[in-house]
Amino acid sequence: MLSVVIPSFNEEPNIQNTANVISGILDGNSIDFELIFADDGSRDGTWKEIMLAHEKDPRVLGLRFSRNFGKESAIWAGLEAAKGDCAVVMDCDLQHPPKVIPEMYKLWQNGAEVVEGKKSSRGKESGIYKAFSKLFYKLIASASGIDMANTSDFKLLDRKVIDAILSMQERTTFFRALSGWVGFRSETITYDVEERAFGERKWTPKMLIKYAIKNLMAFTSIPLYISGFLGGIISIASVVLFILRWCGVGLGSFGGSQILLLLTGGLILICLSIIGRYLAQIYEEIKHRPKYIISDSIKSQGGQND
Repeated sequence: MLSVVIPSFNEEPNIQNTANVISGILDGNSIDFELIFADDGSRDGTWKEIMLAHEKDPRVLGLRFSRNFGKESAIWAGLEAAKGDCAVVMDCDLQHPPKVIPEMYKLWQNGAEVVEGKKSSRGKESGIYKAFSKLFYKLIASASGIDMANTSDFKLLDRKVIDAILSMQERTTFFRALSGWVGFRSETITYDVEERAFGERKWTPKMLIKYAIKNLMAFTSIPLYISGFLGGIISIASVVLFILRWCGVGLGSFGGSQILLLLTGGLILICLSIIGRYLAQIYEEIKHRPKYIISDSIKSQGGQND
């Protein structure tokens, strides 16, 4: 059986259409499946629509968080609830095209344990957004050795891969990177990003920046090395300025010591900020709070709500 995990946040207009489209495609290809909508604390009627979809088709299941815990937690909860021999993770807005799922499923039947969905185009994104994404994935790639260019959360995972990911104990997770880090036999399939069927994009620039910083620090210690690198630069600059002064080279009314103090002060603040972020991340990890709290769920047997 195939489990389809669908993180959902304020997706009331999309639930019925998404359930119908995916079900129709999988039924048309004779694939046994379950759809798991993980409602990430939506403030609209998303949960009500999930319950209605379940009444129409008992293969549509749902999890409802007590509040918004974030997409990563929704993916994790969906994978923990999945009963399939493999699972596809995809967005609720159908920008990840469901028509590709049967092809991913065939690759899995032929032995692939991870089927990676890669974007052949990024759709309608601003130049700043594309540049930011490129920089972020380049940093992740340099730290982990995993090529994440044009990757997404649109993936198919074999049961053994799911179990390997769920066995990890960290609280701050980055599914897109972890699914590559665990290894296993991988295949790639390309797709074009579709337009949203309903609703608007949920991610704001502020949310994207926060998401990138959190995941970058969760998956790599490069920023800490940057602190040391900057410290090395300022040390070399100090020696150069000292030599210039000793040789009698004039630096104008603004002396080398003043420049050095400004640079040093700025770099110290930057380095302390980076270290502080890591300490905050460690603090979150050692508290061992759950990744999410489920307030309601729709079971696969009997369609009962908890």
